[in-house]
Amino acid sequence: MMTYQWYDFLGNVGVVLILTTYLLLQLERLSGTSLLYSALNAMGAALILVSLVFEFNMSAFMVELFWLLISMIGIGIKLRADNPDAR
Repeated sequence: MMTYQWYDFLGNVGVVLILTTYLLLQLERLSGTSLLYSALNAMGAALILVSLVFEFNMSAFMVELFWLLISMIGIGIKLRADNPDAR
């Protein structure tokens, strides 16, 4: 019997964030180069990673870890582009 824990809820919120972000991208409501796009992806991946700490799955962990890292790269690129003095 599966019990629904708080970390399951966080993981589900993360999944909803990532899927909603992707849907908005496909509907052209969100730019793939926007800070919001990368931030929502990073938050979603981070929440899924939290859930994986409690119910570990190596494949899912690797996907979400790289999803988070790639999103963080996107955030860094966008922040540097918006602030040319930070170079």
